[in-house]
Amino acid sequence: QVLLRESGGGFVQAGTSLRLACAASGLMFRITDMGWYRQAPGKSSELVASITRTGSITYADFVKGRFTISRDNVKNTVYLQMNSLKPENTAVYSCNAASVLIGNYWGQGTQVTVSS
Repeated sequence: QVLLRESGGGFVQAGTSLRLACAASGLMFRITDMGWYRQAPGKSSELVASITRTGSITYADFVKGRFTISRDNVKNTVYLQMNSLKPENTAVYSCNAASVLIGNYWGQGTQVTVSS
């Protein structure tokens, strides 16, 4: 059974930082592409950042230079370091895992709220 467990969300002031973590189990993490998505109230889900099994990284334009995605293939965990947070970054952030072996899986998400 594939499980993705996000952690690290919270309520923070604008300009501060958070680090989200997504611990994966039940899959071959090393060969799985991982990503972080967000969904703000009243809006559709959108990609924040992704990192493939080979380490190729993609960022949404709205986070370039402030957010960093990384993965630890020993701990089976993907991270999202979020710096200089803004109120518009408020959303539920969810972890995604995808590969030809497992298909597409989602975590339940972690709430990030940034106050001005």
